[in-house]
Amino acid sequence: MTTAPSPTEVEPDPAGAPTGARRSRPADDGDAAGLGRWRATGFVAPALLVIAVFLVFPAIWTLYLGLTNWRLTGLAAAEPEFVGAENYTDALSDPAFRNSLVLTLAFVFFSAIIGQSMLGFALAWTARRLRPAVRSVLETVVLLAWIIPASVVAFLWLALLDRREGTLNALLGTDGTAWLLEYPMQSIIVFNIWNGTAFSMLLFSSALASVPPSQFETAKMAGAGTFATLRDVVLPNIRGHILTNTLLITLWTFNVFAPYLITAGGPQGRTEILGVYIYRVALRDGALGQGAALSLIMIIINLVVASVYLRLLRERRS
Repeated sequence: MTTAPSPTEVEPDPAGAPTGARRSRPADDGDAAGLGRWRATGFVAPALLVIAVFLVFPAIWTLYLGLTNWRLTGLAAAEPEFVGAENYTDALSDPAFRNSLVLTLAFVFFSAIIGQSMLGFALAWTARRLRPAVRSVLETVVLLAWIIPASVVAFLWLALLDRREGTLNALLGTDGTAWLLEYPMQSIIVFNIWNGTAFSMLLFSSALASVPPSQFETAKMAGAGTFATLRDVVLPNIRGHILTNTLLITLWTFNVFAPYLITAGGPQGRTEILGVYIYRVALRDGALGQGAALSLIMIIINLVVASVYLRLLRERRS
């Protein structure tokens, strides 16, 4: 009776070597590319260097600044002192910071979670029924709003909302209405919806394309209406896409700075969202230490939000 060769045995040479010529099996050391440890490290080293220079070092430096009273000018700029957690306690007890955080949460909820998500899905749902040529034109127009530089977009919106010769007042017949003064928060919410809807539309278009057509046909044969089709067919299939889209646009909107270009945080701080508030504290007021502490608080909030969404996504997959 023959037995299978053990892993340590050698195999005959398949090239027809003389009887008794043997070769050893290559050791399985996990190096599938055959580069070796040092060569593989050499390939990865440039990427690790970029990460260290542009991510790790700034994060450590920000953490250090947040523990000092470093300023742009004055004695504290030449000889900063270690103040420990004072910057953090001052920030958390500052009414301006709490007001900025509330404004940011409202801005994220209405412009991203409600505005961009719903409008992006509505456009994607509508576009799937259009002819390919019309759908391409619609996607191009929406995408332009996303790829145009923020400075150009801000100039267009200033021209649109100008109280004297603004396009919006001319269209509505509301001459003299100062939209940025009378409705500042509503203005930057609509501005951000217009500027960021393209991403949600493209993501949802891809998600809808992944829904099996047979399920749409089955719902149609069963007499399901649009609402029933969305509830019973579409949403169960794209729930993961919805969570991914919500996570990304929430983080992007939470950190956005573009509204500063049209309101500068005014009037009287009514649009001073967190990114604008940190800019004012760190650069306009010159308190780099406090600005760094605020930035770290902002990072922690982002991590908490991301952790919640990722946990929901993992629970759905499991």
